[in-house]
Amino acid sequence: MANVVRAALVQATWTGDTESMVAKHEEYAREAARRGAKIIGFQEVFNAPYFCQVQEPEHYRWAEPVPDGPTTRRMQELARETGMVIVVPVFEVEQSGFYYNTAAVIDADGTVLGKYRKHHIPQVKGFWEKYYFKPGNVGWPVFDTAVGKVGVYICYDRHFPEGWRQLGLNGAQLVYNPSATHRGLSSHLWRLEQPAAAVANEYFVAAINRVGVEEYGDNDFYGTSYFVDPRGQFVGDTASDKTEELVVRDLDFDLIEDVRQQWAFYRDRRPDAYDGLVQP
Repeated sequence: MANVVRAALVQATWTGDTESMVAKHEEYAREAARRGAKIIGFQEVFNAPYFCQVQEPEHYRWAEPVPDGPTTRRMQELARETGMVIVVPVFEVEQSGFYYNTAAVIDADGTVLGKYRKHHIPQVKGFWEKYYFKPGNVGWPVFDTAVGKVGVYICYDRHFPEGWRQLGLNGAQLVYNPSATHRGLSSHLWRLEQPAAAVANEYFVAAINRVGVEEYGDNDFYGTSYFVDPRGQFVGDTASDKTEELVVRDLDFDLIEDVRQQWAFYRDRRPDAYDGLVQP
């Protein structure tokens, strides 16, 4: 019998406040569960606007602890209710002065399995993230969930192949890449980088982007979220580039082993020859 995982992602417009934004994602999750999904992931800092378009101290108010903050606890309840694994990207405060761009991974029984903190932090026009976030320091965890081995890589991380590879070496079968990227800046890369990473590392990728224009800047987030398989092929159509959408797709995890036997990229790696890659 095929090892098929029905997976979901949500690309959403900002509602104007955290309560309604979280409530909207809860309803999307319930709909995904009704459609048979067993895992769902949300966009970067899903419960807030993309405030990194500006550098203002007022936006530290969006931060909360992980896993002990209100959003993570609410998502634990949602996971128990729906029986789904949930990938929950939020603005994390660890202690005073220690802030991270984080995603919690919650198992289908509501257990928080752990978190990933974004490693690569941009500081360019419209993406002033170094003002808010420290670089991630929890490595490249892969979580043993009810649906399989799941990793996370966040937005700007996707431009760096090293983390994709480490997630593969750590056993990932599916990597969620929650993002916030706007039209004109990187749209030509959006359909290129994640499929290339899926091929190079021979696993599935869920690429999630925000959609719409928000109140703190003129970034036009273009959606177009998708799932891509280990052969670099989209699983079904990509989402709209203008409106929010719930995407549900069947992922055949048996394809991972088929591709790894056929293409054998892991067999033919040469880590003994790569010392120069980690020299500063």
